[in-house]
Amino acid sequence: MSKFLSSIALAGVLALSLVACSGTTNGDSAGSCVATKAGASSDKVAVKGKFGAEPTVKFTTPLTAKATQRTVDIAGKGTVAQSGSAVSINYSVYNATTGKRIDTTGFGKAKAQPLTLDKKSLIPGLYKAVACSAAGSRISAVIPPVDAFGTTGSASLGIGAKDSIIFVIDVVSAKKPVTPLKKANGAAQPAPKGLPTVTLAASGEPTVTIPKTDPPTTLQIADLKKGSGATVKDGASVTVHYTGVIWGTGKVFDSSWTKGTPATFQTSGVIPGFGKALVGQKVGSQVIAVIPPADGYGTAGQAGAGISGTDTLVFVVDILATQ
Repeated sequence: MSKFLSSIALAGVLALSLVACSGTTNGDSAGSCVATKAGASSDKVAVKGKFGAEPTVKFTTPLTAKATQRTVDIAGKGTVAQSGSAVSINYSVYNATTGKRIDTTGFGKAKAQPLTLDKKSLIPGLYKAVACSAAGSRISAVIPPVDAFGTTGSASLGIGAKDSIIFVIDVVSAKKPVTPLKKANGAAQPAPKGLPTVTLAASGEPTVTIPKTDPPTTLQIADLKKGSGATVKDGASVTVHYTGVIWGTGKVFDSSWTKGTPATFQTSGVIPGFGKALVGQKVGSQVIAVIPPADGYGTAGQAGAGISGTDTLVFVVDILATQ
């Protein structure tokens, strides 16, 4: 993941901040999608170059906007990006006060950046810029602090509390959102020996019981239910319900079930062990993954979630959709 999106895309919560992970809602259809409008500020961003090639971007500083503005520089004719869509984009992002380019990714022969169009996992301005855009479109967006990093800014990215930012985005691809399952519906599999036991409520929410033994020292992945749906590919967008438990304490440190909504993210945007547990699985499956620190948060741990650098993690994951 690029420098900029790794700072803003909370969809990678399992690599960044577990407690922030939220799911998408597939509420917009292409016909009902209401695009963010252009404005005087976004129209002042001069963009030259062919779609797919790195653009030449010029604007007079400082450039500000009270609300996110979105100008279509090139109108695409492909699938329209909607809430819940898996999209891939090329982009350049600038500090609208200083004119400095903060980051760029994709363009030319570089690989486009995949992401899931999710109001809860992206800064609002980026969501508004991409939503309702057809694949093949190039968009210029001016995003005020309220739709970016708020009153704190982002010191690591050189963005002040009062700085607007500018995105120039090529929407390379977009897929229609899929309707996820409510819970894993695959065929039950024999309980794996030596791993935590799992019992399920009628809703599908798991309760995990940790054995009174030392945790495995290597990554362990086992099927609890085997689904028959689409196969999760490396880098794909996947929608899941999950519960995460610390082996040493048995404490649940995060769960999409308690949030009331599944989580959607790219398999490449999570901790390594979690991603490995998903790739190659089929929709409808439920898997258990026992993740040692080397495949989790490493020696740094994740203090915000109560995870130390020596903690082994246990995830029970229902795979509900992929695209």
